[in-house]
Amino acid sequence: MALTPFHVAIPVRHLEESRRFYADILNCGEGRSSDEWVDFNLYGHQLVIHHDPNIGENNTLKLHHNAVDAKSVPVPHIGVVLEMEDWQQLADRLKSKGVEFVIEPYIRFVGQPGEQATMFFLDPTGNAFEFKAFKDIEGQLFAK
Repeated sequence: MALTPFHVAIPVRHLEESRRFYADILNCGEGRSSDEWVDFNLYGHQLVIHHDPNIGENNTLKLHHNAVDAKSVPVPHIGVVLEMEDWQQLADRLKSKGVEFVIEPYIRFVGQPGEQATMFFLDPTGNAFEFKAFKDIEGQLFAK
């Protein structure tokens, strides 16, 4: 079965601040928008940011964290699996833009099933993102 694009909608505290982050930092193409929401192309998936006035201008979302490979992984988080070269290019771009990582880019589960490159960071509102890559996506994505 061919993979199909997912759609996810997330809250943001400030639409223009978030619009700049997704366009300028993540290089997401912008789609439709209104005064309350904006569609973005996140590696072929539809990410929609919705202004949430309940968050407040100076507040960020509170996340739970779980231990994975001795790191503190933010939950919930949105993730995209990339080809290794695309993952490295994104990691380099995020570093050059001064993005603060929750978990710096690294290889986890080294030598184990599911070995992967991963990184975690937050958008300006505190929505958590993980981008990961595998040397063999089909063989490793669901490896036990």
